[in-house]
Amino acid sequence: MDWLNRMWQTATSAQPVPEATLVWGSGLLVLVVLSVPVVWHLVRHLVTIVHEAGHAGVAVLAGRRLAGIRVHTDTSGLTTSWGRQGGPGLVFTLMAGYPAPAVVGLGVAWLLSRGYAVGALWALLVLLVLVLVQVRNLYGLWVVLVSTGVLVAVTGWAPTNLQVGAAYLVAWLLLLGAPRAVLEMTVTRRRGADTSDAGQLARLTRVPASVWVGLFFVLTVGVLALGVWLVAPTDGPEAVSGGSFRSPVALWEEQPAAAGSQLDFVHDLGEAVA
Repeated sequence: MDWLNRMWQTATSAQPVPEATLVWGSGLLVLVVLSVPVVWHLVRHLVTIVHEAGHAGVAVLAGRRLAGIRVHTDTSGLTTSWGRQGGPGLVFTLMAGYPAPAVVGLGVAWLLSRGYAVGALWALLVLLVLVLVQVRNLYGLWVVLVSTGVLVAVTGWAPTNLQVGAAYLVAWLLLLGAPRAVLEMTVTRRRGADTSDAGQLARLTRVPASVWVGLFFVLTVGVLALGVWLVAPTDGPEAVSGGSFRSPVALWEEQPAAAGSQLDFVHDLGEAVA
């Protein structure tokens, strides 16, 4: 079990907090990406995957039966779940999509603030694998497989400084991409029948779609502000003193050998702006 123990140690060991140049530079780079339509269209797939994961996760928690996830070429997505055609479970399922990238980005930011950049990448890898088993179309399968492959390559073979930089890029992409996706929804809602999350929530709750859009925007911007506060450098680069977690494998191996020792609803997500 040495390889498992080594993998655990790598994922749970703290890396030095980087200099302010890397932290703010990666954020600036993501802002540039968000302003270039072609590049944004490419990286937006990750935002969509996390968006769909939010819907899927809350659907399962609400007692609905998950039927599958789809990711489309225009970076929109579709999650299908079976259950009541109304009620709190469906409302919470629909509400979960747009805040999900911001919340996951906040989680990554918190791990980065503690020095666990590699651990954050492994957590994202687990999320991608969970989505992978629920994908129900070829394009979505391709997108999730490529994203997973890139993360495996970075976490498995990239030098530590590159891993740290990649983790900050992902955090900024999710934190900044979440409100950008909400703004895109306001544009696509005007193009025809409103099949967005906000439109479906309006039909279910009688609360105007514009209110839901405003709520999504306030939530994502609020989480962005909190994420910025978390990753903002303080006194400079230093190793986090928290050490590393103890691997369950290592703990088990250290135990004495003596006996008696204790041990259906389909919803539309994230429409892209042409």
